[in-house]
Amino acid sequence: MFLVRPPGVYRPQDDTDLLAEALTTVTLPPGARVLDVGTGTGVLAVAAARVGAAEVVALDVSRRALAAAWLNARLRRLPVRVCRADVSSAPPPGPFDLVLANPPYVPWPGGGRTLPRWDAGHDGRAVIDPLCAAVPDLLSAWGCLLLVQSSLAGVDETLAALAEGGLKTSIVARRPVPFGPVLRSRARYLERRGLIADGQREEELVVIRADRTERAD
Repeated sequence: MFLVRPPGVYRPQDDTDLLAEALTTVTLPPGARVLDVGTGTGVLAVAAARVGAAEVVALDVSRRALAAAWLNARLRRLPVRVCRADVSSAPPPGPFDLVLANPPYVPWPGGGRTLPRWDAGHDGRAVIDPLCAAVPDLLSAWGCLLLVQSSLAGVDETLAALAEGGLKTSIVARRPVPFGPVLRSRARYLERRGLIADGQREEELVVIRADRTERAD
């Protein structure tokens, strides 16, 4: 798929592809509203609109990303609206039938140049934890979340956080992938932290689904 991607906007990668594949397993109700958190180029927002969403809200804190998402949807005449906000502090008004999320999840040792598209604190959970706390209030009675993250950022912690919010969780997709340039540059740090074995240069990407356990009549 051709996508407009200005400098500094996250390029769709394996995590994007895995989340897009999981999206095809979800049956959207008529008139479905979808929230795409950390939209980047808007590729997942476009995919959600193509599978039948009546309205898609593409959320990001980057103005460049929002401009790209708006243009990529506009070129295809799809019902995507962009919104500059942080889902944990200023989320758009819900409810949403589906929340898609590909947040930053790479552990960062601190110091030096930051990489906002990847960096997520020392444990990789600086964005995931607030997102998990916010999601239950964003979902409709029949809504669900699809979130992709690395195994390096604590999959069990994500499952527990979502369950604490009253959601039923499951892992719906997995994919091992070799380290890219960012993780290769941090491999020694990850080894010292015990997040990977010595010499390990592969991570597992995981898509987590979370559904409401109690649904309105």
